[in-house]
Amino acid sequence: MTSSRVLRDDVLPANDRGWTPQLWGILFVLGGALCLDALDVSMVGVALPSIRSSLGLSTSSLQWVVSGYVLGYGGLLLLGGRAADLLGRRRVFVVALAVFALVSVLGGVVSSPGLLIAARFVKGAAAAFTAPASMSLLTTTFPEGPMRNRAFSIYTVFGASGFSLGLVLSGALTEISWRLTLLVSAPVAAVVLAAALWLIPAGERTGRGGRKFDLPGALTITAAMLLLVYTVVSAQQAGWGSARTVGSFAGVAVLLGVFAVIEQRSKDPLVPFAIFSSAGLRRANIGAVTLFGTYISFQFLTTQYLQTLSGWSAMSTALAFLPAGVMVVVLSTRMGSLLGRFGPTPLTGLAFTFLVLAYAVFLRAGVHPDYPAVMLPATLLVGLAFGLGFSSLTVAATAGVPDSEQGLAASLFQTSFQVGGAVVLAIVTAVVDAGGAGQLVSPSATLAAYRPALVLITSIAAIGMLIALSGLRSRPARVSGERGDGDGAGDLVDELAAGELAAGDLVGSPAVRQAADVDGGRTEA
Repeated sequence: MTSSRVLRDDVLPANDRGWTPQLWGILFVLGGALCLDALDVSMVGVALPSIRSSLGLSTSSLQWVVSGYVLGYGGLLLLGGRAADLLGRRRVFVVALAVFALVSVLGGVVSSPGLLIAARFVKGAAAAFTAPASMSLLTTTFPEGPMRNRAFSIYTVFGASGFSLGLVLSGALTEISWRLTLLVSAPVAAVVLAAALWLIPAGERTGRGGRKFDLPGALTITAAMLLLVYTVVSAQQAGWGSARTVGSFAGVAVLLGVFAVIEQRSKDPLVPFAIFSSAGLRRANIGAVTLFGTYISFQFLTTQYLQTLSGWSAMSTALAFLPAGVMVVVLSTRMGSLLGRFGPTPLTGLAFTFLVLAYAVFLRAGVHPDYPAVMLPATLLVGLAFGLGFSSLTVAATAGVPDSEQGLAASLFQTSFQVGGAVVLAIVTAVVDAGGAGQLVSPSATLAAYRPALVLITSIAAIGMLIALSGLRSRPARVSGERGDGDGAGDLVDELAAGELAAGDLVGSPAVRQAADVDGGRTEA
């Protein structure tokens, strides 16, 4: 009997359709972990200018406060996901969450830039184990279809709420001390940890089934991912054409080649390559790279634009981003119904359309911020993009994957998010530095140095949109009784605009079981 089967037997009623109190409790614990991650990301982003002035960091060095976390997170996610599958999801989740809480305290009290970056790296490494364990606990607890769609919609609400709360808290706490923005994660993590120990059943069996942990593959891919992220984020300091950067990229290529050989010969591979046979999963991971990568870069540049260039306070900056988080919270409450009715493919295409529009609107930004005409529309469009995109991409990345591989699917998806964030942010920062933004004193000249980076962000989002929209061509005919006709995107826009969708639409929708694309013969779940 698999671990997921044991867990479901403990928390689900016999008909697999009701929501028991324990099931709600587990969802709140897993959502709390996502809330914690979003809280940390949003608070640190707003506090960056204060951290730079307090510790005397340059723009490229300041990036490491973000990239150090991403380095640990993105570099170890595949290892964390496989550890959750083989060692036990609950065990990995609890231990990593305890480490996260401890390192949150250490990161908030250190005074050395090097120690701060090191603490951020360890914190990211802990998150690399909690994130796939959390998502795979969710996907193995809630069966595909209406329950999982609804669970993901609520799960997204936690993430959006954490992001929005982090923005408000960071603005207020940064006014007192930027250290508080790092310390506040510790008590939140402690609460989630206590709830996890109480609510998540302890009788889980590991899903090893005689399989051995692929240690050579784990070490090789972890080294490759760490070297890749490190090379990208440090390339603007060393030079993209320098011997160190070129040599590092060559080292990454060699490690990936060695990893491929190990996996092909292994009886129990860390990453079975057959998982990539789904075009829907591939599109979901590419979408994760472009969605998160462009947003992290956009937030980084916009924070510098508002605080450094325009003199806004940390609190004002936080409130400027707040409508995006509120939009995600509101939209996430409808995502179960939207996913059940339209499936993830049209939702993802619409999300990227909104994302490109958001960045295009912000290209109109001038030396003096125009919040009503530029910032607010761009922020609301970003909120629409994330509200639609996160859940739909997550469903597409995990649908049709066996329970024994859910940790792997979750870690691949989250690796795409984190590596995408590191890669795109590093390239954008390099473009800004090449424009001399750090040495320019004229506001108009500084903004001119930012603008090519904003164009690059918009272009990357446009590539993501084209890839997402390409999935519409392979969608099957709509099932009988499903609303609308055509590919569903037009119906979706109409219903979003008219506000016709209700939470009750989730149950009973003829399309509710279509949570994923049909790709390569895989039927929609």
